[in-house]
Amino acid sequence: MRGTRLLILVMILPIAGGALAVGQDNAMSFFLTGAGPGSGADLGGLAGADRHCQMLAEGVGAGDRMWRAYLSTVPSGDQPAVNARDRIGTGPWFNAAGVRVATDVDNLHADDNLTKETVLTESGEMVNGRGDSPNRHDILTGSQLDGTVLIGEADTTCSNWTSSGEGSAQVGHHDRNGGGQNPTSWNSAHASRGCSQDNLRGTGGDGLFYCFAID
Repeated sequence: MRGTRLLILVMILPIAGGALAVGQDNAMSFFLTGAGPGSGADLGGLAGADRHCQMLAEGVGAGDRMWRAYLSTVPSGDQPAVNARDRIGTGPWFNAAGVRVATDVDNLHADDNLTKETVLTESGEMVNGRGDSPNRHDILTGSQLDGTVLIGEADTTCSNWTSSGEGSAQVGHHDRNGGGQNPTSWNSAHASRGCSQDNLRGTGGDGLFYCFAID
């Protein structure tokens, strides 16, 4: 056959939750904080939590993206409620290993790929879950299963993430394992014992939360 025929081969790599074509942007856009700010559930409000996400991302070379914490807040004064699902962008989201954890907001809250093995820190490390010592699987969210704020008679957000003393916060289980009303939920398993670092650790947490890139 005369001439030169150019064959363009597209390699498809299987990943959990679907297939990814080589060259598609699968840079990290989701992580679980490797450490909290260190003052229990007092994160400095949503703004402080967002800064912490941004700082951790910058530390691993991902600071060129805009990061937001997956946290809800209840109405306070003239401030309306904030739903965690409304502040994290549209997806898709990939962990530090390039594995897709969700395609969009609805998928994130219905048929996600969040497991102990895929919920990695900003540096790509796996976080201790139930059965490990220490257990760190309680993740701060203040949210219901659908990602909207959980409003009840008791505190669900540690005073909108400004308390490290009195109060409580709704937490999820990043390893999809444990106790509570929804033990396999990554974002709404049960309430914490309190808001201090010691109380968060007392129920299997460490003041950790999820971060998502919105761009």
